[in-house]
Amino acid sequence: MKMNLILNTDSYKLSHFLQYPRNTQYIFSYIESRGGLFDDVLFFGLQKALMDLNEHFPTLDDLEEARAIAAAHGEPFNEAGWKALIALGYFPLAIKAVPEGSILPTRNILLGIVNTLPEFFWLPGHLEPLLLRGIWYPTTVSTLSYHIKQTIGRFMQATCDTQDGLPFKLHDFGARGASSEESAGIGGMAHLVNFMGTDTLSALRYARRYYAADMAGYSIPASEHSTITAWGRANEAGAYRNLLRQFPTGLVACVSDSYDIYNAVDSIWGDELRMDISERDGTVVIRPDSGDPVKVIPVLLKRLGKRFGYRLNSKGYKVLNNKVRIIQGDGVNLDSIERILRKLMAKRWSTDNIAFGMGGALLQGVDRDTQRFAMKASAVCVDGEWRAVYKDPITDSGKKSKRGVLDLINGHTVQVSIEQFLNQPSDLRLVYKDGEILIRDDFDSIRARAAASYPL
Repeated sequence: MKMNLILNTDSYKLSHFLQYPRNTQYIFSYIESRGGLFDDVLFFGLQKALMDLNEHFPTLDDLEEARAIAAAHGEPFNEAGWKALIALGYFPLAIKAVPEGSILPTRNILLGIVNTLPEFFWLPGHLEPLLLRGIWYPTTVSTLSYHIKQTIGRFMQATCDTQDGLPFKLHDFGARGASSEESAGIGGMAHLVNFMGTDTLSALRYARRYYAADMAGYSIPASEHSTITAWGRANEAGAYRNLLRQFPTGLVACVSDSYDIYNAVDSIWGDELRMDISERDGTVVIRPDSGDPVKVIPVLLKRLGKRFGYRLNSKGYKVLNNKVRIIQGDGVNLDSIERILRKLMAKRWSTDNIAFGMGGALLQGVDRDTQRFAMKASAVCVDGEWRAVYKDPITDSGKKSKRGVLDLINGHTVQVSIEQFLNQPSDLRLVYKDGEILIRDDFDSIRARAAASYPL
């Protein structure tokens, strides 16, 4: 369905043009994370939101549809305002924001927006759902992915000789669990700011479309249960052997718990097919897909080590023969990853031995309140006079909003004049002005910016 930007908002927004003080000329609003699961956020997604904004500039047909729906829906309609905007031909807005890929403590301004023509004072507020949705979701996914990267990185630092494999330690399995193809594309793209492994093809298309990424992520041939169980239980070994023959080199992953994961490791991979694996030019990645991974994985590593051998690295941790590895793709989230790696560390197994696949918990297990995102008006200009506005609910101090025209200077949110906001250099960049996207980052630049803040 074609987006009608006039209707891509909340119903009550249609009435707000009548509710501001008479002679309101300008409204300044900001977006922030007010806290939440993490104390910082990795900002991402604005460029896509701005490109969508421009590409769906309203038409007279959109206006007619919106007018009819508003009338039937019980809301007033700003027909004169939208006609004037359509005649103008661009969005009269100025937007400043932190560079995408930046990691910033919560409760700081991430974006500031103000209208540039006084007759469109109502426009920034009308666009709140589009802008906030375009930022909170990808920023929250990229933040979650970033903190998982930190967790895995800490264990790699403690148990591995190098962290070279870190970009492929968390693989996106989330496409089927996302609420839509668009969610899969946006969230999957946000994950790829931190990692390079994905099975979400939509993420690759979105990264290419919106951030000029030729190829943002990679995958390998892998089985699913049907490609194994189709051979029948009695011929489980035949299914595995076929996989090795079809993919004689490189990495290949095989789900191995269709019947008995321990028998698969001991008798099939570790006995019947042991020489096939040992002589193969590549690595077989065995995927357990059921049970408690904190209990199952150490047992599998011990059995694989017995059959394929292992070495001690420079830090005294066991590393399997390079012909075999494990990927855990069931029940994976921030908490379970840490519990699994802590258990492996206690058993003296290196994090080199395992990678993770994360599905619904990565792309669907977040919402706007995960990081308590909000867009609030903080200053208005009425009859040529700017004044601060804010809310301060007595029942919830956490919802107290900021006041005044705001900017981010040396990592701190400060009040400034509107002239300073528009003209002075700061931690925010002027990314949009009167219909023009002024800065376009490519995906590699955003990745590099995020990596520069990586603490290890």
